[in-house]
Amino acid sequence: MSITSTSVNNGHDLVISVTGRFDFNSLQSFRKAYENTAVKPKTYIVDLRESDYLDSSALGMLLALRDHAGEEGAKIKIINCNPDVKKILIITKLDELFIIE
Repeated sequence: MSITSTSVNNGHDLVISVTGRFDFNSLQSFRKAYENTAVKPKTYIVDLRESDYLDSSALGMLLALRDHAGEEGAKIKIINCNPDVKKILIITKLDELFIIE
């Protein structure tokens, strides 16, 4: 499991890339990925290209990111989900809170 973040578009976007299992063991790394930015991004992009598993802890982490980003005004995209992960996001209705691509 590895989580990295990269600021792009002059700090307007923050890409958080998750590799491996996105679960409880990711909590501290995921939080650090978005809390330690010099400028608050306008868009957060969670890239799950290299992750094939998420659990309820990961869903909670995504909701915590939304709180940090400003809830209703937050623009958060979850990209490159495999079909199983996308299905979980839809079943839990998180597709109503996040942009799923």
